[in-house]
Order: sequence, then structure tokens, then C-alpha cells
Amino acid sequence: VVAEALGYIQVFSDGSVKRLTPEIAPASTEPSNKSFKSKDVTIDPSKPITARIFLPNNNPEPPVSQLLPVLVYFHGGGFCFGSTTWLGYHQFLGDLSVASQSIVFSVDYRLAPENRLPIAYDDCFASLEWLSSSHKASSVDPWLQRADLSRVFLSGDSCGGNIDHHLAIRTIRNKANSNLKIKGLLPIHPYFGSENRTEGEMSDGAAGNVKTTDTLWRISLPEGSNRDYDGCNFEKAELSEVEWSEQFPAVVVYVAGMDFLKERGVMYAEFLEKKGVKEVKVVEAEGESHVFHMFHPESEATRLLQKQMSEFIHSF
Repeated sequence: VVAEALGYIQVFSDGSVKRLTPEIAPASTEPSNKSFKSKDVTIDPSKPITARIFLPNNNPEPPVSQLLPVLVYFHGGGFCFGSTTWLGYHQFLGDLSVASQSIVFSVDYRLAPENRLPIAYDDCFASLEWLSSSHKASSVDPWLQRADLSRVFLSGDSCGGNIDHHLAIRTIRNKANSNLKIKGLLPIHPYFGSENRTEGEMSDGAAGNVKTTDTLWRISLPEGSNRDYDGCNFEKAELSEVEWSEQFPAVVVYVAGMDFLKERGVMYAEFLEKKGVKEVKVVEAEGESHVFHMFHPESEATRLLQKQMSEFIHSF
């Protein structure tokens, strides 16, 4: 074993990779005792890129003309492990679709170290292009017929929050005339880094967390890059003053009080404020740990997070 992190991934000297797979939840178009339904779609079979769509199961079913906002979600796992099919994500995102009355579109992208950055960014951007083009297709997926692509939000936890940031930048740089409009970002416990250590990273008791994040960055960054790669260090992002202040979406950064990454999350929000982003807010879940919503999808703290996210989405 040449690299190991959190018991979720082992990388061996021959290049092979072993990942822990927690309990998986199958998609179900029948809501049974749940108030949501779900199904899997293939975005690009050659890579592969897939997604799971969550739809609130309202009774009676509202008319197709009543459009719902779309939350595009990217799971965490340090770019190296994780899946939207994990039971914790499935429960959290299905319940979030109900709480926010949104279509949740959760992407499974290719993982490092087999597929190093920027492949995750490329896959997730391709998912946005697929979503945009799906409404132009002659036969729209019936589950997406009610998708309001003028109200799209990007969310994700840990490295998924990192992906939110980079897709917002890529969308602005791309200047594509897309029918998909990103209204806001909702990164949860976002995962960033840099060559320079923060105060918290140099504090007593931080060595174990620093070793874990260093390992994940080492096996996910492009060959020859360090932690000042723009995918890791948000300060390396290059947009004009006008792009930051007038085109970058509104952002609410969710942090957890007991999370080692809280410090970086707050720094990210402060960075966006300095750049003139029009709306930036930090919301803290006191006493909670990293990605608590995935480990405890039915906890009071998770229900509060879903309520806060819903309120942000419906403020547009």
C-alpha cells in the first residue's frame, strides 16, 4: 500500500486501487414509503458519467407547466471515492428534493487516482451541458420536463463543494449561450488547500487530518502539480473584477463546527467577499462533524440543513 485515506481507499504499488463500498441504495421509480422517487441516467457511457435524479412524489401530481428549480449535486470523497448511490447520499438527497420541492440531479464522476484532476471537473461540466441539451432534444426525459433551467443551483459536499466553485468559474469563462442559468452555489463543508499551511493546520492535534488531506491531494492532483494548483487553491482563480462582481452566482457556504475543513470554508467565503461577489453567506452547524448529513441523513441537524438550503433556493 502506497497511499491510504480514512479506510475508504487503498492505492497499491502496482497502481491498483481498492475502495470500501458502504451500503448502496438502488434507484426506485416507485416511491413506496418514501415521499420521493429516483432513477439513474447515463450522461456519457464511454467514460462513464452517470447521474441519479430525485423527484418529490407529490399527490396529486402537479401539472407539467408547474416548473421546479434544479439542484445539481456532486458527492464528496476527496475526488478519490464516494458515489451518489451510497445510502446516506440517497436518503439525504431524496429528502432534500421533498423539502425544497426541487429536482435533484446528482452526478457520479470519474475518480482519482485512475482519473486525476481536472477529469472530475470535465465530467461534472459535461453533466451540466447534458442537462442543458436535454431540454433541446426532441424527446425530453419526462422527469426533466418540469425542470426550470433558469433556476439551477450547484451543491455538493467536501470536494463536491470544490467542484461547485470550479464549475461556476468554467461557466463564466465559457460564455456559452446556454439555457441553463446558475443562480447560486451551496457548497457544504468545501474541500480546498494550498502549499501554505493555515493556523489550524499547524495547530496541536491537526497532524492526522493534515496527513489525510495531503494524501488525497497527492493522488488526485495532476502529475507534477502541487497544492497551489487552481483546483486546490481557490486564490489562484482568474476572473476579471466584473466577472466576480456581476457574473459569479450568490453563494452560501455551509460549515460544521467540529470539521477540520471549517477554517478553509470560512476563508473561501472571505475570499469571495473580497472579490466583490454580490451575495456571500456562511452558515455554521455548531457541534457537527464533516459531512454529518451523509452519515446521519435523518438527524435534526440534517433536517435543519435541508430547511436552510430550501430557503436559499426559494429566495430566487
